[in-house]
Amino acid sequence: MRGVRGQELLRRPVRVRGIQLGRAVDLILDPGGERVLGFDVLCGDGAHRFLPIAAADAGGGEISVRSSLTLLDPAQLAFYRERGTTLTALREEELDDVVLDDDGAVAERVPKRDGDAAVA
Repeated sequence: MRGVRGQELLRRPVRVRGIQLGRAVDLILDPGGERVLGFDVLCGDGAHRFLPIAAADAGGGEISVRSSLTLLDPAQLAFYRERGTTLTALREEELDDVVLDDDGAVAERVPKRDGDAAVA
């Protein structure tokens, strides 16, 4: 995942053994915005679920998981969203994007250029 932009990850489908479960619609980061905790995944049934970064492999143009059970229920997603921050929130406030290291740490913050408006 080294050098991957957050917005690129949000274009990738979430799959288990090639079967699409949904797609990542936001990154959930720690409160300081320094490390990714996981993904907000919009699943095929319309529910948003939390996918911990440790349970995901974001290589090869998709986000793969070993089991659909790694997608945690909406209440757990709410827990992380309330205690952390999201890429969407950071983009609304100060950044255009983030670049991530292999372990999910934010290696670079890409600032907004003057006049840029955040687009979710």
